[in-house]
Amino acid sequence: MATLERTYTIPLRREWLKAPKYKRAKRAVNALKTFLCRHMKVEKHLASKQLKLGPKLNLEIWKHGIKNPPPRVKVNVSKNDKGIVYAELFGAPKFEEKKAAPEEKKGMLAKAAEAVTGKAAPAKKPAAKPAETPATTDAAAEKPAAPKKAAKKAAAKPAAEKTVETPAADTPAQ
Repeated sequence: MATLERTYTIPLRREWLKAPKYKRAKRAVNALKTFLCRHMKVEKHLASKQLKLGPKLNLEIWKHGIKNPPPRVKVNVSKNDKGIVYAELFGAPKFEEKKAAPEEKKGMLAKAAEAVTGKAAPAKKPAAKPAETPATTDAAAEKPAAPKKAAKKAAAKPAAEKTVETPAADTPAQ
């Protein structure tokens, strides 16, 4: 079976008008999937596994938020030999599913061999901090920080209590 490619203009307004405003973009995505299932001959119960929407298409539907999806969308659709259907916005680059590359897990022997041969230097872990003594931590833990308002009041009191001595008070009256 060869790869099947088609371009569709999918009407969405008729479907999302049936939904309340706070669900319209979700309803538009469901209408898009139903349309693609019908036209690309994918069974509905396999749609979640065999139907993939591209990121540009998803952004186009959600561009104006959940309450105002577009009335219609033009898409490029391709179906591969395995029966998986890929849909992407018309004019956008083809959607390719990301494949995770398996990471190599190195054992102790491989790490030791690398260290000896010098091919790759192993990453150094940061040095552990020495444990604090209980005497120093208890004093800091028991003394809570003073609130800002109390600190402002304490600073304001000494300024108000200061008295200015005048020279006339020290000299006898004439």
